[in-house]
Amino acid sequence: MRIGWIGTGVMGKSMAGHVQAAGHELFVHNRTKAKAEDLLKKGATWCDSPAEVAARSEMVFSIVGLPKDVEETYLGKKGVLSAQGPCRIIVDMTTSRPSLAQILEQEAAKKGVESLDAPVSGGDIGARDATLAIMVGGKKGVFEEVLPVFQVMGKNIAYMGRAGAGQNTKMANQILVAGTMIGVCESLLYAVKLGLDPQAVIDIISKGAAGSWSISNLGPRLVRGDFQTGFLVRHFIKDMGIALQEAAAVGLSMPGLALVHQLYVAAMAQGHGDCTTQALYLALKSLNGMK
Repeated sequence: MRIGWIGTGVMGKSMAGHVQAAGHELFVHNRTKAKAEDLLKKGATWCDSPAEVAARSEMVFSIVGLPKDVEETYLGKKGVLSAQGPCRIIVDMTTSRPSLAQILEQEAAKKGVESLDAPVSGGDIGARDATLAIMVGGKKGVFEEVLPVFQVMGKNIAYMGRAGAGQNTKMANQILVAGTMIGVCESLLYAVKLGLDPQAVIDIISKGAAGSWSISNLGPRLVRGDFQTGFLVRHFIKDMGIALQEAAAVGLSMPGLALVHQLYVAAMAQGHGDCTTQALYLALKSLNGMK
């Protein structure tokens, strides 16, 4: 198929690459063209705007930064839904507001276009290895049509319900990740303070009841002092903020999430906003006066 792709950052570049490798003709747009260069070298066609992507593609996928970026991508003056052309399905894979996913479905319907919200989990490793979990909201028939494309990007793909259901599922995912990340960082901080070898601690505790994707994949990065590989702190703060807003809207108290959110805000205030989520460790070290 002729597939459009908007957003070629850490996640999007790999995801789009898998779609391209599966034989689809790719039309790409990104705010920074240089980040799409590898895809262009392999035969993708550059487009100057989201509207141009939609004018040349049957399906358009996006994975951008913030909800405001999603709005601009689809509803802006040069957005996807402003275009005339063959685009009949849009798929936003950004972690965004469930309510925005519902708005996109409504606005797309006015143009005769179907819409899915399909946020992902698995980080840069999952994107690179095509093992992402993909949680999808929208019409089931549209999901089934797009499923073969999802399958080149991920291994765990689930239809969760109508528009917004994919995003709500991703919020549940991020709430769990938030709780896990503070556990990972405090666990390793304790190990270091008590003079243990933190990698040896990871090797043993990751095999038992404390095992998780985060301790196995992000823990070793933390130990190596790698705070640049993975999911950005500022984007995670955005996700937790959405989850807190959605919870408040239905009268749900989330004290654990609120605490972790504030600790990540502190990490960003300390200058770690463009580091990745394991940089919470640095904020906790500072809180404890450790060098």
